[in-house]
Amino acid sequence: MSIINSSKAPEPVGLYPHARQVGNLLFLSGVGPRQRGEKSIKGVELDPEGNILKYDFESQCHQVFQNVKYILEDAGSSWDKIVDVTVFLTNMKADFPTYNRLYAEYFKENLPCRTTIEINCLPTPIAIELKVIATI
Repeated sequence: MSIINSSKAPEPVGLYPHARQVGNLLFLSGVGPRQRGEKSIKGVELDPEGNILKYDFESQCHQVFQNVKYILEDAGSSWDKIVDVTVFLTNMKADFPTYNRLYAEYFKENLPCRTTIEINCLPTPIAIELKVIATI
């Protein structure tokens, strides 16, 4: 087993690697929409207590997909080797149609298994997080 940390993806917000390789499988930790070296999330507006007032879900999706690509590439894998995607959304009703549309654009050549789950919140003020399994 080996630990993979990307030099391009955002730094983890806790004690975990970007990914672990076991044999020819690559397990990515949850990937959110932050950018490397930044604590804030583009398009997110917070109130003084840190609660989300509004967010740009589409831009978060694009950034999450980019961050997944960074981790895959730094691990020696690629987008077309993704076999399973679990997505966590904080507002299924509002955001699933946009997610589904963008997912269809990004995965039109590769059809991994997929699970979509609505959750109450994520550890940082984001609306989406992906958990990915790929081959190497």
